[in-house]
Amino acid sequence: MTSWFQETLYDHWRQSFQISAELCRLRGPMQDIALFETPGFGRVLTLDGVIQVTTGDEFIYHEMLAHVPIYAHGAVRSACVVGGGDGGMLREILKHTSVEQAVLVEIDGAVVDFCREHLPTVSAGAFDDPRTEIVIADGIAFMAETDRKFDLIVIDSTDPIGPGGVLFTESFYKDCARCLNFGGIVVNQNGVPFLQGAEITDTWRRRKPHFTDVGFYLAAVPTYVGGFMALGWASNTPDSRAASVETIRARFNAAPVTTRYYTPDVHKAAFALPPYVQDFITD
Repeated sequence: MTSWFQETLYDHWRQSFQISAELCRLRGPMQDIALFETPGFGRVLTLDGVIQVTTGDEFIYHEMLAHVPIYAHGAVRSACVVGGGDGGMLREILKHTSVEQAVLVEIDGAVVDFCREHLPTVSAGAFDDPRTEIVIADGIAFMAETDRKFDLIVIDSTDPIGPGGVLFTESFYKDCARCLNFGGIVVNQNGVPFLQGAEITDTWRRRKPHFTDVGFYLAAVPTYVGGFMALGWASNTPDSRAASVETIRARFNAAPVTTRYYTPDVHKAAFALPPYVQDFITD
């Protein structure tokens, strides 16, 4: 008989993946981890029954969370990834030779170990890059206690349920603002607006008191069903988000990286929000 995995993120919507082979299950100290092979999406990683990454389409999500802020900023030297235990975000950030240090803060070390062993193509050696520092810690505590400053902070978290919930609070965003160099940028995954619009509103309200520029941009990731995925943006200056497509293209041409989704034109267009998404940006 054909075996299927059914994701139950929403109580009124289900998506299913045909399973070619179940590869591994592990009860970590924080989360249940499972990995299986599928005909259409490659290897699929789940945490507590919710899809986190697939080898088939992860490039879209990781490219857009990494390259949009890096090319918008123009001079990122230091980066911090909160979450991102699969290593895909590190991989994309470290494609930029200008980046001198990338700190990965992951609450569950079992996720890093699991992905290093079972999803090596996602990190593609990024865990072992000499510029990488891995910190196994609660991201909210790290940001509250550290005195380090970064040009880029990427919050590569789960949805605001379970361990990832604290990474959507105003106190955490305030600490992120404190940890930015001037001109620095914070980006995060912000859910699918058609189904999770309240996440847009909450993020907008919680960030506005602590950042000069708050916004959102979009990417179409097949795994994250329900339409466009929203990616949150915050900075202590509006200059980076306002950079023209000509500026972004010049930076890309001067320091190109290999991509399958990101381009300078996609970068600029991603900030054009349809009205139904704009409606969630309200005080």
